[in-house]
Amino acid sequence: MDSPGRYPRRARLLAVMVPAALLGGAYIAQYGFGLPPCEMCWWQRYPHFAALGIGLAAYVLKPAQLWSALAGLAIITSGLIGGFHAGVEYGWWQGITGCSALPSGVDVMDFSAAPLIRCDVAPWSLFGISLAGFNFLISSTAGAAIVALAAYRK
Repeated sequence: MDSPGRYPRRARLLAVMVPAALLGGAYIAQYGFGLPPCEMCWWQRYPHFAALGIGLAAYVLKPAQLWSALAGLAIITSGLIGGFHAGVEYGWWQGITGCSALPSGVDVMDFSAAPLIRCDVAPWSLFGISLAGFNFLISSTAGAAIVALAAYRK
């Protein structure tokens, strides 16, 4: 059986590994498979960037459990944004209009313009779950686990 001291160490490790893995997956999808992110995809990345920095801070700042828990909360935040984004993709609710529709005045025949990436269309899915949906499932679960592990005391 694990000693209680291991739980905060595991929380600290997860607080770095989870956002690093999810950001790595996002960049592989973007650059390796040609799936450019929409605006809401970027919104999901920002809390992971924060969680990564906070998780690294847990290795040098005290109390490490507090920093790990804060990183877990940032990961949960990304998951909640992913859940909202997935709902927009599945048509459960409206998204932000600037990300889900063509802006007025856009010439659809202007091929030199940057591509418009819509937030309400999932560019990829596996078993009916989009990338945003996977972020919701993984981030919410992992973030909650990190917070729970960080809060564990003997």
